[in-house]
Amino acid sequence: MAINSKLKLNTSCYHCGDQVEETAYVLDDHDFCCLGCQTVYQILNENNLASYYKYNTHPGKSQKNQKEDLSYLDEPNIVAKLVDYQDEEMAIITFYVPAIHCSSCIWLLENLYKLNPGVKTSQVDFMKKQASITFHKKEISLRELVGLLHNIGYDPKITLQDVVKEGKKFNQNKLIAKIVVAGFCFGNSMMISFPEYFGMAAFEKQYANFFGYMNLAFGLPVLLYSASDYFKSAWISLKQKRLNLDVPLALGIFVLFFRSAYEIISQTGAGFMDTLCSLVFFILIGKWVQQRTYYHISFERDYRSYFPVAVTVIKEHTEKPTQIGDLQVGDRILVRNNEIIPADAILLNGHASVDFSFVTGESKPVEKVLGEVVYAGGRQMGEAIELEVVKAVSQSYLTKLWNNDSFKQYEKKFDTFIGYISKYFTIGLLAVAFVSCAYWLLGGNADKAWAAFTAVLIIACPCALALSSPFTLSAALSIFDKNKLYIKNTAAIEQMAAIDAMVFDKTGTISSPNASSMYFEGSLSSLDKNLIYSLCRNSNHPLSREIIKWLGEGQLLPIYDYEEVAGRGQSAKYQDYSIRLGSASYVGSQKVDLEGSVVYVRINDAIKGFFTLEQSWRPGLADVINQFKGESYSLHLISGDNERRADALKMIFPQGSKLLFNQTPGEKLERIHDWQNQDHKVCMLGDGLNDAGALRKADIGIAVSDDINNFSPGCDAILDGESFDKLPKFFAFSKDAVKVIKMSFIISLMYNSIGLSFAVQGTMSPLFAAILMPISTVTIISFTSLMTRWYAKRRNLI
Repeated sequence: MAINSKLKLNTSCYHCGDQVEETAYVLDDHDFCCLGCQTVYQILNENNLASYYKYNTHPGKSQKNQKEDLSYLDEPNIVAKLVDYQDEEMAIITFYVPAIHCSSCIWLLENLYKLNPGVKTSQVDFMKKQASITFHKKEISLRELVGLLHNIGYDPKITLQDVVKEGKKFNQNKLIAKIVVAGFCFGNSMMISFPEYFGMAAFEKQYANFFGYMNLAFGLPVLLYSASDYFKSAWISLKQKRLNLDVPLALGIFVLFFRSAYEIISQTGAGFMDTLCSLVFFILIGKWVQQRTYYHISFERDYRSYFPVAVTVIKEHTEKPTQIGDLQVGDRILVRNNEIIPADAILLNGHASVDFSFVTGESKPVEKVLGEVVYAGGRQMGEAIELEVVKAVSQSYLTKLWNNDSFKQYEKKFDTFIGYISKYFTIGLLAVAFVSCAYWLLGGNADKAWAAFTAVLIIACPCALALSSPFTLSAALSIFDKNKLYIKNTAAIEQMAAIDAMVFDKTGTISSPNASSMYFEGSLSSLDKNLIYSLCRNSNHPLSREIIKWLGEGQLLPIYDYEEVAGRGQSAKYQDYSIRLGSASYVGSQKVDLEGSVVYVRINDAIKGFFTLEQSWRPGLADVINQFKGESYSLHLISGDNERRADALKMIFPQGSKLLFNQTPGEKLERIHDWQNQDHKVCMLGDGLNDAGALRKADIGIAVSDDINNFSPGCDAILDGESFDKLPKFFAFSKDAVKVIKMSFIISLMYNSIGLSFAVQGTMSPLFAAILMPISTVTIISFTSLMTRWYAKRRNLI
């Protein structure tokens, strides 16, 4: 019987926005890409939550992906480790929900109680992409709560690392407290200094000493508490016999306080306490801005965030979810399609086709036979399999691979521009101060010698220089973030600007796991194509959909006796024709050793050929390589995969590029080390565990991921696969950011030159310092922010 359908093109799913290319699901005159998206809409609509769609267009997440098994969440010992708090009635749990991305997400998640009365309250932290949910245990279980989130498209990310409860906590509370103290003292000190600046009336002069002592009182907490970190850093720097920017900063702060205290106590002047407070306040804000990075993304991950919380253990013919930490040698486990194999195990039952691409870089699934060892870290592709654990998780191949020397953290020695300048700035500043002092002492004017010496240290205090780098690089960080390049810290941007060699991994890095191309090797007549088209229209298998796309619009024939065997293939008949599509064993063909998925075609007794589905290169790969080549970067490729597509890569990469295949993790690391020994600054781009050592060893390591919230190796930056074509712009923009820092340094020197011309004469007044130093600070902040955005606009990044 023929199946009539109408193909809808250029239609977007009302829920998630994906293009609807095949027969659409329609409800309330809205088109949906799949039954999942339609079901979410129906759930929200039935619970009077359709307002979800008013806040944003297509705010939901696609529901095409297969849902995971949640039975492990019924186990009390696992629940106890996941929840933040529980008693007999209530429980509180905090989920990491990667799908949170807009106001609609917040609104829906904070209205969960309308979907299920068992949810008492729910609060969303948008920046951290976390939802804290309080629920009644007797009305809704943890499994049901996670299922509810699954059903509405907000799958929480639950991994073994959540059970272990480890990870660095990002806490700026101490710094914020110091900023608050400095800001409070700055405001009050400035207020009581106004009469002194603008000439006090006779009535006010009697309070001059009182105001002076109040200023001294405001300066003490700023010196001893707010500025304490700069004194500690300067002391450590001097002990190590090197000079960083904190040395002149600490010196300037100390001299400011000492001279101000002397003038106030001796009643010879008003001092510079307001200037001291403003200086510390602004540089602390700069420090806060610099530290305010994208802490909701984990850059330091280990194998536990790759593993699920639990696995299904078979005991006495019953299946029971067990947390991975409790797995014992000898346990029989069940691993379903697309699940991770958590420990080294022997295959006991089923057909194992294991994808080890994340561990080895080899994209071709590995076939395993009964009795063979299957190593941890692979992902089963196909039917469920049964295995017997031969090594505990902590002793598995994956764990040892992660912990070996190839993956240790390497110290990256990189001298930033400010770090380089600070060595000479401190020496130059002290030289000017001592020369000025010596000049006036030789002239017999000890008062002016003291005034000139202290004034030079005060006015040339590098506050503007200290602000130029954090404000420039923090503005650059936000630009990168908007373009889906998430950088670990501001220093990595300067490292990017110094890079002259780019090294790419192949599988998952320059090839996209979400994009593929269908090829056919063999010969097909028009009738053959129509037969295949009619057969594949009956299947919802991804390979069948890809074959239909490759065939294009075909004639739908009335086939009969249709049968689909999961994991093997499909067959049907038409008149005198018998059609079979599937694996080599299913159609009775000799197997061809090829990369990617292979679908064989048999019509009657003739093997017509086979379809292969291979990962495609990322869009714009050739342009990316050409742009880097035009900027004189050295370009290389290191892959754990085979050489099958080497000829295509040789056409993309320039002559002189090294294209290395079948490389182990240790060999990748050694290659990076060799290029560094040739005085290259190397950037490594990879995606899998086999790249982890090279990513850490390189001057900057960028993990390319099509889901930034999934596991990726420890690195300096995480690049969303969607933005791969912007890589040359990112590196050019990092150089622009360094240019802005250098230009702001020149502006800072101009202000210092003006101030020093008064300081060396010993005639600098408190009013002059109070005006010049904040103006220079505001100028630097404004200049760096505006210029950074201008360069970003020029690179089409905003």
